[in-house]
Amino acid sequence: MERLSLVLITAFVLAAGATPLARRAAASLGLMDMPAPRKVHARPMPLMGGVAIYLAFLAALLLFGDRFYVRQMVGILVGATICSLTGLLDDRKGLGVGVRLAAQVAAVAVLLLTDVRVQLVRIAGLDMLLTTLWMLAITNAMNLLDNMDGLSAGVGAVAAAFFLVLAAMSGQYLVGALSAALLGACVGFLLYNANPASIFMGDSGTLFLGFLLGATAIKLRFPTNVVQVTWMIPVLVLGVPLFDTSLVIVSRLRRGLNPLTSAGKDHTSHRLVGMGYTQREAVLTLYLVGCGLGVAAIYVSQAGMAEAWVVGGAVALLTLAALLWLLRAEGGNTQSRA
Repeated sequence: MERLSLVLITAFVLAAGATPLARRAAASLGLMDMPAPRKVHARPMPLMGGVAIYLAFLAALLLFGDRFYVRQMVGILVGATICSLTGLLDDRKGLGVGVRLAAQVAAVAVLLLTDVRVQLVRIAGLDMLLTTLWMLAITNAMNLLDNMDGLSAGVGAVAAAFFLVLAAMSGQYLVGALSAALLGACVGFLLYNANPASIFMGDSGTLFLGFLLGATAIKLRFPTNVVQVTWMIPVLVLGVPLFDTSLVIVSRLRRGLNPLTSAGKDHTSHRLVGMGYTQREAVLTLYLVGCGLGVAAIYVSQAGMAEAWVVGGAVALLTLAALLWLLRAEGGNTQSRA
């Protein structure tokens, strides 16, 4: 635990120090997010916060990570780097959906080549397909979630914190190190990204964050429990971004819009603001929901099959109720990116 504490603190300090430098660099390079009707900020915002998160995360692992696990980390770090660089190019030039998706598939292929994969059905082809679908879902869910000050970074920090606790409970250093570095980097960045934000992480940060969370979830193991229970744990921990993405997809499909090429103020956070919450209250509410789901995940990790399925069923029913409730609360008109 001492080494994990060093990883966490180092990532926090480095992110806190690197983010102001990234903010100045973004202004110099013209990497700015300009105001638009579908966005909540009213002035140009620097977009290189993801670079600070990436560098802090990587440096903390290189300085204090256990060398024994370096080989196992290679696939995860290479894939995450591909996603981060793709996001940086997207922030700079505006890549098409197809290009972004192809880069993410390439990043997942690196994971598969290094044998980082879901082990759910124990049939190689199906597990590879599940790995690809899971990684694409989480990577893009974290990207979509980045629609309000401090939201994606804070939800990512909450998820990383619960992955760290779960890893510590089962003695998994690799997952613990990844989670500690990600938690420290996100919290260090949040010093500047919490409302009112002075910098955004951009796609370079959200895609990196999503890919790492997805891969960390895959590496998490529960040898004392059965797979019929343990598959729920990462789904619960990452329930907030998965719920938000589901809400947006259903909402846009109902209105005859393409979820991949449309954008607008129709996310969970926007709908909460439309109900009278302030932006800060909406973000904190989603943090609390993430914490509640994380506690449920810890309980499930220690529960028998019957208890776990009762908890999972209750969460599923609450999720469905929340989805139907929020679909009635339009957060704003959806507009095309074009």
